[in-house]
Order: sequence, then structure tokens, then C-alpha cells
Amino acid sequence: MYVIGTAGHVDHGKSTLIKALTGIDPDRLREEVVREMTIDLGFAWIRLPGDIQVGVVDVPGHRDFIENMLAGVGGIDATLFVVAADEGVMPQTREHLAILDLLQIPGGVVALTKIDTVDDPEWLELVEAEIHEIMQGTVMAGAPIIPVSARTGQGLDALKKALADLLAARSPRVDQGHPRLPIDRVFTMSGFGTVVTGTLTGGSLAVGDAVELRPGGLTGRIRGLQAYRQKLERVGPGSRVAVNVTGLDRDECRRGQVLTSPGWLRETALVDVRFRHLPDASVPLRHHAEVKFFSGAAEALGRVRLLDAEVLPPGAEGWLQIQLESPLALVRGDRFILRCPSPSETIGGGVVVDPAPGRRWRRRRPEVIARLEVLARGTPAELVSQVLERAGGPVRIKEVQQATGLAVDEVQAALAGAQAGGLAVELAGGWWIGAQTRQAISRRMEQELAGYQRAEPLRRGMPREALRSRLKLERAAFDRLLEGIADRVDADADLVWLKGYRVVLSPAQQAAAETLLNAFAANPYQPPSVKESIAMAGEDLLHYLVERGDLILISPEVVLSTPVFEAMLRAVTGELDSAGSISAATLRDRFDTTRKYAIAFLEYLDAQNITRREGDVRVWLRRPRA
Repeated sequence: MYVIGTAGHVDHGKSTLIKALTGIDPDRLREEVVREMTIDLGFAWIRLPGDIQVGVVDVPGHRDFIENMLAGVGGIDATLFVVAADEGVMPQTREHLAILDLLQIPGGVVALTKIDTVDDPEWLELVEAEIHEIMQGTVMAGAPIIPVSARTGQGLDALKKALADLLAARSPRVDQGHPRLPIDRVFTMSGFGTVVTGTLTGGSLAVGDAVELRPGGLTGRIRGLQAYRQKLERVGPGSRVAVNVTGLDRDECRRGQVLTSPGWLRETALVDVRFRHLPDASVPLRHHAEVKFFSGAAEALGRVRLLDAEVLPPGAEGWLQIQLESPLALVRGDRFILRCPSPSETIGGGVVVDPAPGRRWRRRRPEVIARLEVLARGTPAELVSQVLERAGGPVRIKEVQQATGLAVDEVQAALAGAQAGGLAVELAGGWWIGAQTRQAISRRMEQELAGYQRAEPLRRGMPREALRSRLKLERAAFDRLLEGIADRVDADADLVWLKGYRVVLSPAQQAAAETLLNAFAANPYQPPSVKESIAMAGEDLLHYLVERGDLILISPEVVLSTPVFEAMLRAVTGELDSAGSISAATLRDRFDTTRKYAIAFLEYLDAQNITRREGDVRVWLRRPRA
């Protein structure tokens, strides 16, 4: 399926031509019918020669509604460019052409309408010559010009054939696995609920799919799909589609939002772009100028930051960072248009190179410009390497895909290329990290561990959570990174330490440890308390003996030797297996200890979800491993 957009001046008969071609009047608003003027987007469809199904988006031509026009042209495959034979090229015709060129809409066909109103062949030749002239150097260069009359039907078959030939030569849109439906219309249907429409890009949608609305993050599920009044179970990229969504109310959806699969697309209020200033723009673009930003069906006010110039004159290109007043859902490679809010004027456009830079760049910095150049023109391997390095830690493939805008197979090939070139490293579980980032984090980790071991010489290692917090990494990413540098560090469930590191006690510390352990051995079931142990050996040495496994801390006040802990655990296990329950008094009498130790031990088992208290006794909750 394909989608074409109609563009041209308001008086050139676009809507009349569409009705003559398709049998559908795209002007659906009462005011449009009364004023004989397209105000908002109109929609129709047609089956062209060769059995090519085509959706049609009729966009407004009048300068007062140019921003409505921008909401409809972003997802089209080609343009039906309308020029009236009796009027020729108008100022709005040039503006529409400039917008199509900035958005890089790939070519089209020119319909020279109202030829039944012109009797002068020389005038028609002049109009055609002017059309060819203004289209030189644009995406419409070389487009065929088909004279037509919607009133008499002259040329309509030739126009359909030209459109069919154009679209038949196009490659089908690639399914990148992530559907994006920029919403251009929202309405409700009795008995069905909320319906949104748009031109689907990026991937497929199917009945029953979970979907997410961005910006906003609201979720729903697809109840029904319709394309060109046909109910479908699945639609692919390139289709004009109406989606009946459950779980989303009419007032929660609006034009400019994107309907997509959950969990991958994020909105942003800061975006890096490559910008082309139109040669006929009335004023230069200055730093901090207010603009209107348009992409897909969305728009937002914003301020521009010129990154490589003080002023950008008409006709020039440059790097911009745009701060949006309201967030939009964008991906790398999206095309955009900038307009001045007042006086209203299209000034240029370009391509998004980084939809979420995450920080304001300092202006006139060579390293910033070099980074943007790689994002815009680098090889796929260089591109994914840039994304990985900017992430500052391990990332998943889907995050790389989101940042690059590449298809899944392209991302996988690019990552493989980056790894072969020494730019990226694959970690366990499908995580990736930039080679320089991995090296930097590894150095930082070793420095943190070495510093901790100097400060805490009696600790076997640094707590995992403390190290993770210092490195500012997500838990899953931190775990994968540890696995990836196992040649330099060791870790268990609780601690991390430099490979080969071990605690070495001084003679005085060794003597103090032996004294404390002897005290536990002399009175095993009523041993020294935590407070008494610290007084005898010091807090650091007590922690060392706990980490080494000689002692087990069962409460802030009570610590037991490991043999005593194991003996009491065996006794509890046996009593629970035979009697089904055990009381603190039974445990106390069994080991000739005190109620303090018996209760502390049973509460420890409760905390470990081994036992559960029922009145004055404990029963099994989860039998411990041997």
C-alpha cells in the first residue's frame, strides 16, 4: 500500500481533482464545503492500474492553513502536485514545494489542472516551463506534468497511469519492527469507542496488540483495524490506517501524538538537528530565536541554539539544538520543518540526528560538531559506537535501535562491525558497551575498590550496592559489566574485590581474633554479645570474622559462632520435621542457653522466611537448603 499527498495552491482545484479521481470528496468539514477551501486534512483512496492500492491525503493549500498541511505530508510516499493552468505558479505553490524538498518526499507527479479553461497553447507552454524551472534541484525535479480537467475528465487516465508507474518503481517500506502511527485525526464511533488515524511507519500493527501513546505513556489495546474501509487483522508500514483502541479515551488522544508498541519510544524536549535555511527566508536565523517545530503530525514551540555559528543567513546550513516547550516523540532520521511564529513563515528544515542528547551542548565546540557529524554521516558501526559511548554504560540492543533509528538487523550488523573494529564489546545477556566506556568504567571500578581496601583493610570486599551507586549504573547493567571484567575483579552476591586481594591480619589483630573466638568456644550457647565482642576485638575485626564465616550475625545484639548456628539449625529442623513446631522454650532447654539467644535465633529464621510464628511456636515456611 502507498500514500500520496496532494499539494498546491488553494484555487488550483486539488479537492475537485481528488473527487474526480477517487469518487470521494476529501472536504469533510461544513466550513470547507461552504468556503470551497480545504482547511484541514482530507482523506480518500484509489486503486490505480496494476492493482496498486493508494491512500490519498489532501492537504490545505491556503497560507492560513499551512500548519495543517504540515501535519499530513510527513508519511507520504509521493506527491500529487497540483498547479492550475489558468493561474500558474503561485507563492503558496513555491512554499509547498520548499516544504516537500525539506522533508525529502521522494518525487511525484504534477497535475496541471483546469486545462479546459485555457485556450492559449503558448500560455500552457509558459506555465509548464515555469513548473520545470522551480522544480530544478528539488525532490520534484523531472516530475512528469500531466494536463487534466476534473470537469471534463480529460487526462485523468493518463494521470492515474503516471502515478501507478511512479509507485510501481518504489521499493516497499521496510518493517523495522517498531510501528509508529503519528496521529492526525481522533474521533469516537458509537459502539466502538476511540479511533485514531494516521500513516503507519516503522512496523506493523495487529488486532490484539498492546499499544502505547507517546508523549504521555498511556497504554491500550487494538480492538480493530481498518484501511480504506476494509477491516484487517494486520497492517504494515506505508498504510493509511484507522485504529480502534480500547483503554484510551477520546480526550486522552490528540493530533501529534504517536501510537506505538510499548517500551521503546520516549518523548524528548531537547533535540539535535541538521538544519537547512531556505534561501528566500526573510531574515537570518539568530541564536535563541523562537520557532515552531513540526515533525510527523506534531508541532511545538521552541528556542534554537546555534552550535556552530553566531547567525545563520538564508541559504546556509548548520547544527542546531532545539529546546522544545512541550516534549515530542522523535527518532533519529525524522525530518522536520521550522517556521517563524510571527510573522508566520516557513524558514527551513532538516533531519533529527539525536532525538535525546540529554544535555545542553556548549556552543562552538569542535568535539560537539564532530560527534554530530558522526551521527549524521558516519558508518553504521561508527553510529552505534557513538550511541554506546554516550550511554556511559552497558545498554540493550533495543536502546541502540531507538537511538539510531536503524532496523533490528541493521543494528545487529553494525554492532558486529563495531566489535570487529574494537569500538564495542558484547556483554552477557544481549548487553553492549562502548570500548572506551568499558575501559573507563573498569579503571574507575578498580580505583574505587583499591581506595575502599585501603580505607577498610579488614573487609574482604566492597558492598556491591555501594560500588554500583558510586558508578551510577543500573543494577542489571552493573551485573553484566562485572561479568565482563572477571579477569580483573571477583564478586559474590554481596561483595566485590580486586582479583587476588585477601585480608592479611597483623600479629596483634591475629591475637585479638583468636582471643574473641576462644571466648565463643568457651561459652558457645551464651557467647559474648555484639557490644562485648566489639569491646574485645574492635568493630572492624568483628566484621572481618563475620565475612570470613567464623561468626554469624543474627541480630544487632546477638552473634553466634558458625558451628553453634549450624547445630541450632539442625535442632530446629529436626523438631519441625518430627513435631511440626518448636517454641523458644524448647530451643532454650535443648542447648541450655537463655531466652535471649533462643528468641534471637528464631526471629532470624523468621526474617529469612524459613519459619513463621504462630502464637508461641514456629512452623515451617520454607525448608532451607542443606
